[in-house]
Amino acid sequence: MKLNKSKTYTIGLLILVVMAGLTAYLVFKPRPGNSLDYFARCLSEKGLVMYGLYSCPHCQAEKELFGSSFKYVNYVECSENPSKCTAEGINAVPTWIEPGGERLVGTQSLDNLSSVSGCKLN
Repeated sequence: MKLNKSKTYTIGLLILVVMAGLTAYLVFKPRPGNSLDYFARCLSEKGLVMYGLYSCPHCQAEKELFGSSFKYVNYVECSENPSKCTAEGINAVPTWIEPGGERLVGTQSLDNLSSVSGCKLN
């Protein structure tokens, strides 16, 4: 079966479009671990701050939810910065404080932090 120039051109163009789409997907798709990077950065950009202690198992659990992305969270270690924690009236950890002063006391789920902040989880 012989293809005419028009069909050959259309098939070639279709292959090119599919390859371009696949390339774009592979280049721009979220990498493992990166989706929480964006979420943690968004929380910081929105002004949320987590206060905690190294010795607090709930604080450690909260940090583990973020994995390696926790480095992007605004975090105050109360054992290293007791004056900051005292100034903020931190009585229990972990405590998240929103820019408006609202407090989230205790371990928070990522879904709750997303809901409160407007930051999307990927």
